[in-house]
Amino acid sequence: MIKFFLMVNKQGQTRLSRYYEHVEIHKRTMLEAEVIKNCLSRSKEQCSFIEYKDFKLVYRQYAALFIVVGINETENEMAVYELIHNFVEVLDRYFSRVVSET
Repeated sequence: MIKFFLMVNKQGQTRLSRYYEHVEIHKRTMLEAEVIKNCLSRSKEQCSFIEYKDFKLVYRQYAALFIVVGINETENEMAVYELIHNFVEVLDRYFSRVVSET
């Protein structure tokens, strides 16, 4: 099950956030800061799956944009990884040249 969906730029600013479970505002801010720090600090050679607290993070980088999805332990990481890519492809086709993968 997907817990949250984030789109973040390289400067660490959240551009889009969607939570599928209730999380209080101040906890969201702290959670996003920690998640962003964990994802931005990783190199391109490292795996795009991170175990974090009681869930997993699946992220993908497109140019200056990071898309991060928080999932529970039973969710398939590869399926979510492909979901992120399909989401970006839809945005790219709809809005034309949204991001280019690097």
